[in-house]
Amino acid sequence: MTRRTSSLASLAVHAGRGDLVGLGVHTMPIDLSTTYPLPSIEAGRDAYDRFAAGERPDPGTTSVYRRAWNPTVARFEDAMAALESFVPDADADAPPAEGVAFASGMAAISAVLLSRAAAGRPHVVAVRPLYGGTDALLASGLLGTEVSFVEVEDVGSAITDRTGLVLLETPSNPTLDLRDVAGVVARAGDVPVMVDNTFATPALQRPLTLGASFSVHSATKYIGGHGDAMGGVVVTTPEHARELRPVRTVTGGVMDPWTAYLLHRGLATLPVRLAAQQATAATVATWLAGHSAVARVRYPGLPGSDPEGLLGRQMSGPGAMVALELVGGFASAERTCAALRLITHAVSLGGVDTLVEHPAALTHRAVSADAQPGEGLLRLSIGLESADDLVDDLDHALRGA
Repeated sequence: MTRRTSSLASLAVHAGRGDLVGLGVHTMPIDLSTTYPLPSIEAGRDAYDRFAAGERPDPGTTSVYRRAWNPTVARFEDAMAALESFVPDADADAPPAEGVAFASGMAAISAVLLSRAAAGRPHVVAVRPLYGGTDALLASGLLGTEVSFVEVEDVGSAITDRTGLVLLETPSNPTLDLRDVAGVVARAGDVPVMVDNTFATPALQRPLTLGASFSVHSATKYIGGHGDAMGGVVVTTPEHARELRPVRTVTGGVMDPWTAYLLHRGLATLPVRLAAQQATAATVATWLAGHSAVARVRYPGLPGSDPEGLLGRQMSGPGAMVALELVGGFASAERTCAALRLITHAVSLGGVDTLVEHPAALTHRAVSADAQPGEGLLRLSIGLESADDLVDDLDHALRGA
């Protein structure tokens, strides 16, 4: 069991480590076994039946095979569930939650879509903007799903008797629009709501405490935090977790133990990293807003960027992602990326170093033309460098653009 805390920062350090004292270790062990000895045929058979039903094994029971369960991955799942269901009020009840980890964020999203389709509800109501991979997957119908892309206010009217999921991302990728999760949940009625919480992380926002059924992460980003581990995770209700585990087992999108160890280790510093990155992002965004080469800055912490007042109510801070639209469009974006000397031109986000990318050409290239980001838009993921150094680098690049 995770120790009870009144602080998410403390919980991030201790979550998922409750069995270590009993094991006599301080650092989390990594179980690399791909198969496990069976005490009997009967025990193996019973374990298979439990896995097929989506259950997790009890401590000390037969594990059978890594694709079904691994203790190192399970610790990471428990830690994510504890963080996503955290409520600071000691007298309030946390929503019941379980984590299910996957090989990547897209594997996690695919598993949710497959589980809803398997339940006979293949229709998805989705609110754009979304991560380009999610948007393209939905539009393709590859997994047997049907999609209606709508605005928030139209979520309720788009739901049919075949709708199995309402999907949104907040802050959205790449425009950083904030969406009212509780408002979408109310519009969705009995239909489960999935929130891509990658940009905010549980350090800033916990969708399950707002009524959502699924909180999904590309754990490759802020959760790991160092750009060296790829994974995804869904935190959801115990009922939905039981639906997801068999999907993971049969499709094979499993997280390996070494990755789980790295991601779990990253959780311990997540609140500290994100607080520092967020402070720098606010400084950079404010400076960019006054630059003559910048037409618009998209950052939730800037005046006028949060018309519904979600900061402080839904999200405890504006985060560390910044988007900027350049006066000169694509040509200026191309010159700016080429001229940067400290900031790395690369996709992904959430690491300790600052990255810049052009979404229309890269992460959102597969999105339909009507939902493409602007050609002059760049997305910044602010790292742990000095704000002064980042401003100097951006100023040098923008002057040349």
